[in-house]
Amino acid sequence: MDQPHTLSPTQSLTTPIAAWLKDEIEQQRLTPGSKLPSEKQLCEQFSVSRSVIREAVSQLKSEGLVSAQQGRGVFVNERGSRQSFRLDPTRLDDEEDVGYVIELLIAIEVAAARLAALRHTLDDLKKIKRALVGMEYAIVHEQLGDAEDYAFHQAIVDAAHNPHFITLNEYLEQHIRRLIRKARSNTAQQHQGLVECVQEEHHAIVRAIEARDPDAAASAAEAHLRNAAQRLSTYMAGPPQ
Repeated sequence: MDQPHTLSPTQSLTTPIAAWLKDEIEQQRLTPGSKLPSEKQLCEQFSVSRSVIREAVSQLKSEGLVSAQQGRGVFVNERGSRQSFRLDPTRLDDEEDVGYVIELLIAIEVAAARLAALRHTLDDLKKIKRALVGMEYAIVHEQLGDAEDYAFHQAIVDAAHNPHFITLNEYLEQHIRRLIRKARSNTAQQHQGLVECVQEEHHAIVRAIEARDPDAAASAAEAHLRNAAQRLSTYMAGPPQ
């Protein structure tokens, strides 16, 4: 494969990498069924962190260009089998549109939490708790903890052991979760109490999953998402007067 151009420091790190990978697929230098370069290879090739590569690959997954096969890697989809599901870009100022997507998130996360309580392995639980500790660390150091928040919710979806949940969750990350976190980051310092409430809700989900209580896990996940929808209105309103 051709070597990519050096990235401009003013460019988004993720966007040009995703664009390069898409071009490799469209030009069939990466053919249907072929495996994408590993995260390590792409990190070295672009001189970026794994989180940047994961976000770029996640964009391709959300467009149905590639799919992950657990334990094997990420592969280019056949053209005829690419996903047709799409969401129009969601804007934070469109309350009705945001409301619809929040409803979808609730349906997915409640089901994922229920399945995670039933199916999680010891390793799954460690990953969930590791992300939770990461968020605690970020809060103590007055950081937003975006990456840790995503890792937490992704770890729960992974623990459901349903590849379709994983793919859909990655798609939704591109369309709504980042917007929610952006709104939160704009006012995080003014709403520190809300950040602490979020973390307690996360703890409730983990306790239920660890106890293998699917009803409690589903209930805690639903409460978290419904509260998140209410908090989103607060974040969108801006700092308190």
